Amino acid sequence: MPQQIWHLKNNELFTKLKPDQLTQLELRCRSRSFAARSPIYLPSQSADSVFLLASGLVKVCNLTNDGKQSILAFVEPGELFGELAIFESEQRDEYVEAVEKSTVVMIPARELQGLMAANHDVSIALTKMIGLRRHRVERRLKNLLFLSNRDRLIHLLLDLAEQFGIHDSNGIRLRIKLAHQEIANLMGSTRETVTILLGQLKSEGMVDVGRQRIVLVQAEQLAIAVHRKVPSLNS
Repeated sequence: MPQQIWHLKNNELFTKLKPDQLTQLELRCRSRSFAARSPIYLPSQSADSVFLLASGLVKVCNLTNDGKQSILAFVEPGELFGELAIFESEQRDEYVEAVEKSTVVMIPARELQGLMAANHDVSIALTKMIGLRRHRVERRLKNLLFLSNRDRLIHLLLDLAEQFGIHDSNGIRLRIKLAHQEIANLMGSTRETVTILLGQLKSEGMVDVGRQRIVLVQAEQLAIAVHRKVPSLNS
């Protein structure tokens, strides 16, 4: 089975497509690989494609008014990004960068528009995916406005646990490797503040922190501290 059609067939959005629909979609897609830390697309580029991440890890970012990076989301293999091209073909607002060596399948937006019009399941699945991602971003922005740095960090760790957490002998380990600066970019803070807060949580026995490694040792206590449920893991 060709690699592109394998990735399409194993994506939740396309599981209900007929074989001939998958084949036609595959003919109109193309794959491309990106080195770590290289841009996949930049602001001001035309939004004419949607991207399916086949392998690797990418991050969706904005630049703040003072030129600093703000990370909106991380995208894992099997997920779409750049999906707003389906609804508007103007320029991109955000930019996407490969965190590690990554391969993407580029899907013309007009092809997805046609599939959405012809297949109710595709339309519902795509709407659900966009809604979930927007909910995560909106929750983080709300936390940014109203919560202390400590509570914002705890919420972020719980959010990351929901998306990237796996059970570990010591608690919930995040599969994603994050530098303190990247955590700061996610929560709208500074690297120094993140380092201090992680140190405090570690001394309290709430987390275990190593080189780009984080384990939520007391996930339940962290959740109670910010009045939310213990994260349910995706994997």
